[in-house]
Amino acid sequence: MSEIEYTIDVQKLFLEMMIHDAQSYVRVQNIYNPENFDRSLRETAKFIQDHAEKQSTMPTIEQVNAVGKAKLKPAPELNDGHYDWFFGEFENFTRRQELERAILKSADHLEKGNYGPVEKLIKDAVQISLTRDLGTDYFEDPRARLLALKDNNGQVSTGWPGLDKKLFGGFNKGELNIFAGGSGSGKSLFLQNLSVNWAEKALNGVYITLELSENLCAMRIDSMISEIPSKHIFKDLDTLEMKIKMAQKKSGTLRLKYMPAQSNINDIRSYVKELQIQTGVKLDFICVDYLDLLMPVTAKVSPNDQFIKDKYVSEELRNLAKELDVVLVTASQLNRGAVEEIEFDHSHIAGGISKINTADNVFGIFTSRAMRERGKYQLQLMKTRSSSGVGQKVDLEFDIDSLRIKDFSDDPNYKPKYQEQSTSIIDGLKTRSTVSEGTSEETPQPEQKISADVQANKLKSMLSNLGDE
Repeated sequence: MSEIEYTIDVQKLFLEMMIHDAQSYVRVQNIYNPENFDRSLRETAKFIQDHAEKQSTMPTIEQVNAVGKAKLKPAPELNDGHYDWFFGEFENFTRRQELERAILKSADHLEKGNYGPVEKLIKDAVQISLTRDLGTDYFEDPRARLLALKDNNGQVSTGWPGLDKKLFGGFNKGELNIFAGGSGSGKSLFLQNLSVNWAEKALNGVYITLELSENLCAMRIDSMISEIPSKHIFKDLDTLEMKIKMAQKKSGTLRLKYMPAQSNINDIRSYVKELQIQTGVKLDFICVDYLDLLMPVTAKVSPNDQFIKDKYVSEELRNLAKELDVVLVTASQLNRGAVEEIEFDHSHIAGGISKINTADNVFGIFTSRAMRERGKYQLQLMKTRSSSGVGQKVDLEFDIDSLRIKDFSDDPNYKPKYQEQSTSIIDGLKTRSTVSEGTSEETPQPEQKISADVQANKLKSMLSNLGDE
């Protein structure tokens, strides 16, 4: 169907219909701009606007024609169908006119290299719309309202039962979730594990990497799905291929997409929409690795202005999650000073409070060298919108061979794979040199270090003597 041409006669009809029914003007008042009308109609359009604002009523046809040069006619008998047409077409007309004027205004900014105002002008024009969502009628149907909440929210399990419990069921579509960790804490591994968890639950999604290559991400996921250690991947490709093909039969789709650092949300949006069009598959989740490497669309911001940059990016990510109706998960860097902390707050996240304010859920990834050696990770809930779990922690197990992060808190028969043991002299020396009795701190006390050095020298001497015998 071809688009309507908004001639002077059509624009006159818009004004005539608004004068005929004052409620129609009230409904379009938020997007009504006399500048959008033809030059010959602007004086008339401005008079109608001023009269409505000052008198709280619409002027008559006679009043309008007495003031303006344009001569309007009384509107014919109109029904609801006519006004449905009016609301749709007036919205399209306004958006088109605002976009045209925004493009014309942009010329001067572009010549001066001021891209920020251009982006705002275009964005404001494109986003023009009537308010059609009237909100929730609280008293209308409580049962349906609660069942809808149950069906549509909190139903995307993370795959980690302990975390699901803290979140009252899992992640919600349309929300932004952030995993924050220090360098080397496993931020990418968490997002990759989530992607695998969801794919294995027959959900469809995409993992967007702004740092690692698609092939490296894929190889990590090979280990996660096949449970073949990454160092043995190439030793038995036939077995690997068979396991992945078997997993595919009961899994959803999972795409891996590399985008260069400093890409923006529009790049992600374009890719996702093209992906959904070409494959015909509606996405359930998007993992973006990671937020700090994105640039905002909203404004021209220096990459070094992290607070402002991340504020815009996090807002745009959350809007994208709502627009596409997906679970959106990303990661963020912790400040260097947070690495050795055992409790996290907003001050530990690079960029600070701007991300936390925007995100629906924020998790701190706590790990230490000693924990990693024992195959342990811990998540701290720094913020949740839909639960009361802030400050609580969830213990997870990390299998260094398969790279899987798992939660066995609901399995009564589970026995930890990695146990704290000291079955040899060397293990004992490691323990005494890193962890004091009754404390979880990694940094050895001075007397412990001296003791460890003495013990190590004794061990070396013992081994040397054995070699001489």
